[in-house]
Amino acid sequence: MNSEMPAGHPPGTPSAEPGGYGWNVLSTVLFGVFMVILDTTVVNVAFQAIRNEFGGNLNDAQWVISVYVMVLGITTPLAGFLADRVGAKKVYLSALGMFAVGSLLCGLSTSLPMLVAARAVQGLGGGLVMPLGMALLLQAFPPREHGVALGIFGIAGLVAPAIGPIVGGWLVDQHLWRVIFFINPPIGLVGVVLGWRFLRDRPSESRPALDLAGIVAEVVGFGAILYAASIAADQGWTSPGTLLFFAFGAAGLVAFGLIELKWSKSPLLDLRLFGNSTFRNASLMGYVSTVALFGAEFLMPVYLQSLRGQTALETGLILLPMAIAGGVLVTLSGRLYDRVGPRPLLVAGFVLLMVNTWQLSQIRADTTISWIIFLLVLRGLALGLTVQTTVVTALSVVPRLDLPRGSSLTNATRLVIQSIGVAVLATVLASTLSPQVKAFQDQTNSGPSGNGQTSALCQPSLDAATGPDASSPGGAVHLSLGQGVTASPALRAPDPTPGLMVQACRENIAGFEEAYLLTFFAACLALVFGLTLPGWPAKWTGRHHAEDGATIPL
Repeated sequence: MNSEMPAGHPPGTPSAEPGGYGWNVLSTVLFGVFMVILDTTVVNVAFQAIRNEFGGNLNDAQWVISVYVMVLGITTPLAGFLADRVGAKKVYLSALGMFAVGSLLCGLSTSLPMLVAARAVQGLGGGLVMPLGMALLLQAFPPREHGVALGIFGIAGLVAPAIGPIVGGWLVDQHLWRVIFFINPPIGLVGVVLGWRFLRDRPSESRPALDLAGIVAEVVGFGAILYAASIAADQGWTSPGTLLFFAFGAAGLVAFGLIELKWSKSPLLDLRLFGNSTFRNASLMGYVSTVALFGAEFLMPVYLQSLRGQTALETGLILLPMAIAGGVLVTLSGRLYDRVGPRPLLVAGFVLLMVNTWQLSQIRADTTISWIIFLLVLRGLALGLTVQTTVVTALSVVPRLDLPRGSSLTNATRLVIQSIGVAVLATVLASTLSPQVKAFQDQTNSGPSGNGQTSALCQPSLDAATGPDASSPGGAVHLSLGQGVTASPALRAPDPTPGLMVQACRENIAGFEEAYLLTFFAACLALVFGLTLPGWPAKWTGRHHAEDGATIPL
């Protein structure tokens, strides 16, 4: 059967701009998107230093991260509407400039409320840059090159999260956390100049009406869900605050769905795309790969810093090979996608992800760092096959001039799943801790920061196994389980007993095993969906069926 797509784009629209325009667009949007993603992970590393600078309790300080994620999620669904209303080029460049201005204000902040407000400005810009950058890219390349284009574009999504901790860790160690924000304005300025020079205005066929009811429901739904996810791991999933915001969010999203499907003449997001099996299954697989990527970015730093005593900079260097492997393979997978389609790539990628996640669930306190790096390289290869492939597959059924709307839907839902997924992993990680271990870790995390190092909860176990010469750097014990907040230096524990340290190590290792097993089962389910997607050994025709018509096959 067929389902009607939003009308307005006539048959016969050219499939792409001629000449080398696509590569100009790629260099432009890659520049901006890399900056936005890099900044997210850099700030996570600097969280504790920022908290120490301005004071305040953990609940107040976490708004530095939570408000960015919330505004990002609220703004992303608006990208397609604004692109149709104003023009994708104008909105993209304005958003990139807004992100740069927000970064400057962050670096100049003299108080925590000012920093939180500046982070909100960053979120407004970042939420528009991501989906519009992807849409501009796909509109500029012919269908036969979409895999290559998004493959190169995917380097930003895989490499930036790994470089962030390295840059952030080094700057924090040098007491230069404000430079994290000051490096963005000149980069953003160059991105705006490049975009003004190379991007072309594409006049819209229509000016969609303002969907005010949808906007209100979307702000309440996405904002409340994202905030609830950000506090769930710390306050508990059954705490009054968490339940209240989840209830508001659920009500808002239900209302948003009804408005978009039943009453809105110009919906913000075309939720009917989920009726297409290719879009739906590719999106579901994309959620798993996103959680696998950001789950690894969350779980592994906690393990390395809290249990093994690695600094933030050392942790970033250990994670870097995963990003390099993923960055190399994502470009190769893009070329293969154009030839054989998504099925063989996604099946291979999720098989590898399953095996790798099972291996990570078996790591222990004395697992060698070299073996962990090898496992992370395998994970990078798996993510290089899956993260961007699921995106381009989902968007392959969206008419080219409707790509801003489709990209907004893909990015908005991924952001929500990413936030909830990381919060769930943090909760699973904390669920294995006994009351006495929780009390011990809470005690060691309350107070002024230490000297920029971390001590290993598992050090007594390692010392017992390898002797005193195997000790790693001392400092502060810290286990941060908040969404998006990786482990960071805190107060040195007041002479904990070795027995309690060993117990804390054992219980935390059990938590990592359960968290990775959860992602293992999710990867198994995603593999089943991958088998339903088009591609080799069947004939692969690309996205040509979505180029000219106002309908998509369901």
